[in-house]
Amino acid sequence: MPDSQPQPQPQPSDGAPADSTALVLCGARLTDGRTVDVRLSSGRIEAVGTAGSLAAHGTRLDLAGYLLLPAPAEPHAHSDTALTALTPDGPGSYSPEDVQRRATEAALLQLGHGATALRSHVRIGDAQELGRMAAVLQARRSLRGLTDLTAVAVPRLLTGLAGADGLAMLRDAVKMGAGVLGGCPDLDPDPAGYAEAVLGIAAEHGCPVDLHTDGDDPVRLARLAAMAGGLRPGVTLGPCAGLARLPAGTAARAAGQLAAAGVTVVCLPQGGCGGVERTDVERVGADRRGGAGRRGTEPPGAESWGSGLPGAERGVAPVQLLRAAGVRIAAGSGALRDVSNPVGRGDPLEAAYLLASQGGMRAADAYDAVSGAAREAMGLPEVRVEAGFPAELLAVRGERIEGVLSLAYSRIVIHRGRVVARTSAVREYCDSAAAVALELPRQGRSVLGNPGP
Repeated sequence: MPDSQPQPQPQPSDGAPADSTALVLCGARLTDGRTVDVRLSSGRIEAVGTAGSLAAHGTRLDLAGYLLLPAPAEPHAHSDTALTALTPDGPGSYSPEDVQRRATEAALLQLGHGATALRSHVRIGDAQELGRMAAVLQARRSLRGLTDLTAVAVPRLLTGLAGADGLAMLRDAVKMGAGVLGGCPDLDPDPAGYAEAVLGIAAEHGCPVDLHTDGDDPVRLARLAAMAGGLRPGVTLGPCAGLARLPAGTAARAAGQLAAAGVTVVCLPQGGCGGVERTDVERVGADRRGGAGRRGTEPPGAESWGSGLPGAERGVAPVQLLRAAGVRIAAGSGALRDVSNPVGRGDPLEAAYLLASQGGMRAADAYDAVSGAAREAMGLPEVRVEAGFPAELLAVRGERIEGVLSLAYSRIVIHRGRVVARTSAVREYCDSAAAVALELPRQGRSVLGNPGP
């Protein structure tokens, strides 16, 4: 009997090896106007060719009528406080089970909008100690393969006698799996000491830093920039809405200092975030339930935590001024239906829309703030619709980026080379002469019937 010889495997017509797990995106439009096929394999973009040029081995997905973009990323979320907007019974529970459930639901909501990576600020300390962090990390594990969630440890106090527990918990949070260190220096009795403590522990563990600050104190901001300049893998600040309230010259000098230090600013066009601390809200809930309040025991400035960072509700960081100075600008969503924004959507495309419509940015730059710049701020690999790049993609029905930011209804989200979320919107018009004459777009057969008299 002749020796068995390996048989050649069939090859696609374009010369690439057959892959039954590959996903071929057919007829997608790119921002440069080309219509292409894109083959994904093993979590990466394997090939990009003219429409019809790539053999469909594996799954074929028709993207005719869709604009294909690098997927957004969410650089500033608060998963532990998401979906806790006040009800008649008071604020939501912070038991580990409830926090995990809300964090999971919030991440899936944002994934449906297109964000395949999420950085969530999680409060540690006080009554829950590390309970919220453990719950969010458990949510991260349950979401593996759907979206990438990174937790930011947010201690309340780090200086003086009251800060000793915060320092210990910050180190413990890193051991648990927190990938980023954060917090709010503005609300510590010693803001410079707070920032120095965070940066020092981050340097010990090689962690990035992501701090909340309003940015309305130029002296404090200059000190923070000076301290942050030498830290790698980098420092992010946000939402910095207070910069917009400084005199133009003062703000420009502060922007130059941030640029020189390599600091990234994450703005929140959809509104501020109150999820870092909710002391007043929790006291209100306790009073409603007959619990004892803690008024009079708070450190200086703690009363501000219940309503969000000072001034954040009045505006957004001056993105044009910061960009002109060379500061990298990313945009996040902030609150997702918590007490500081009960109608927060957590939608990166809405953040980009607001930057374009109210912030004066070009649509392409506004989208980059929630995609490329956001990923860079989060330390994630760059994504382009080119061979070799990660298959983190968002397909939105539309032809141009301006239209996508205006009417981003139907979306297909791709994470690690597979479709993980899909939202379909159908718009129809009744059978009227006007609708027929204008050839208004439809996505299905009309069921509305003829118009009435």
